[in-house]
Amino acid sequence: MKVGVVIYPSKKLQDFANSYRKRYDPYYALIPPHITLKAKFESSDNEIAEISNHLEEIARNHQPFSITTKKISTFHPVNNVVYLKIEPSSELEKLYGDINSLAYGNPPEYAFVPHITLGQELSDGEHTDVYSQLRLLKLDFTEEIDRFHLVYQLDNGVWNVYETFLLGEK
Repeated sequence: MKVGVVIYPSKKLQDFANSYRKRYDPYYALIPPHITLKAKFESSDNEIAEISNHLEEIARNHQPFSITTKKISTFHPVNNVVYLKIEPSSELEKLYGDINSLAYGNPPEYAFVPHITLGQELSDGEHTDVYSQLRLLKLDFTEEIDRFHLVYQLDNGVWNVYETFLLGEK
């Protein structure tokens, strides 16, 4: 089965992202707005228990932290993705590093750029139009992150939460 590790932001931030994703993201109906900590990878049912144990240990070793987003950005010219840029923080980068140090899945394809996708698979013209409009928005979202999720993909492409991990000592 395909699994991954994500952070789901607050409903307020998800609602904001979805107001654009429903128009510009073909995966809108398959997964809620999220920050990817570990890109999707194949895992056997036997490995899931091991992965879960490792993620539980990682969660215990990290405290809740804040994320902030103040602007819209893009990965153009690498690809036509428009996203909410999450301001880098040492806590988020350390969590990402610890999760990606696990011996499961492939190493990250790109450097970690924390973000929430608003639009993807856009044509060049669409990308230019969408980005030029959205980058003018005045944004200021700050929120506390106290958990992350191991998610899995169903046969129909929809992603569901397999397990949730709370940050900090229990």
